[in-house]
Amino acid sequence: MATPPLFELADVSLEVDGTRILDHVDLTIASGGITVLVGPSGAGKSTLLRLLDRLEVPTSGEVRFRGERVADLDPLTLRRQVGMVFQTPAPFPGTVRDNLLVADPGASADDLVEALRAARLDAAFLDRPADDLSGGEAQRMCLARTLVTRPDVLLMDEPTSALDPDARRRLERTARRLAGDGHDMVWVTHDLEQAGRLADDLVVLVAGRVADEEQRARYLARRDDELDDDDDDGVDAGAEDDARTGDARPVDEGTGARGERRPAGGHRG
Repeated sequence: MATPPLFELADVSLEVDGTRILDHVDLTIASGGITVLVGPSGAGKSTLLRLLDRLEVPTSGEVRFRGERVADLDPLTLRRQVGMVFQTPAPFPGTVRDNLLVADPGASADDLVEALRAARLDAAFLDRPADDLSGGEAQRMCLARTLVTRPDVLLMDEPTSALDPDARRRLERTARRLAGDGHDMVWVTHDLEQAGRLADDLVVLVAGRVADEEQRARYLARRDDELDDDDDDGVDAGAEDDARTGDARPVDEGTGARGERRPAGGHRG
């Protein structure tokens, strides 16, 4: 019997206050590596990501996780398997240790150190006040806070948008290491250069739908600072960073969505 994909969305729509944010989305996300969701602001990227963790519920259609209907799963159980890191770091009061123990009060000292190291932070960070961390350190602490529960899947909602370039690249390298260690990951970004560095699979969303081939090619060929000028009808439920400047290296237009693969020698796409 074939192994079911990581996530499946079947004819999924979502409306909020009469606004259609996702519009009859059919999408399969395969296990293994990093699937990156890109698209203009308002395309529904963050909303789609939140559906995978049941932080949003579709108006119609069905979301499945490894073959099971997400609507039938206990939300807390699901979120221990599918962890989420949000756009803006949100440290809790206290030390880094306190923050990690909020996620898993029963975690041992070794568990905490393991989570920190997976997020590329030294064990010495455990006793540092969380409010004293830099933006990049705080985001990696939030990643460690998610990892301490040992999720199988990580959902990353523009986790580098508020970081400086050096911190951004460090978090990207951490993500690639985690993917290499077997963590499945779905990552939302506006940054096409980042998508090119991270994506094993690439999905383009436009106006609440998975882009067709023409829309996809047109989007991937554009400059980052042009991307938010599209007249999209949807508005993401999650805040998205609209400010992008400079030239983006075009992502390979042959990179496929929905489980298509690049030829050998390239990322899965």
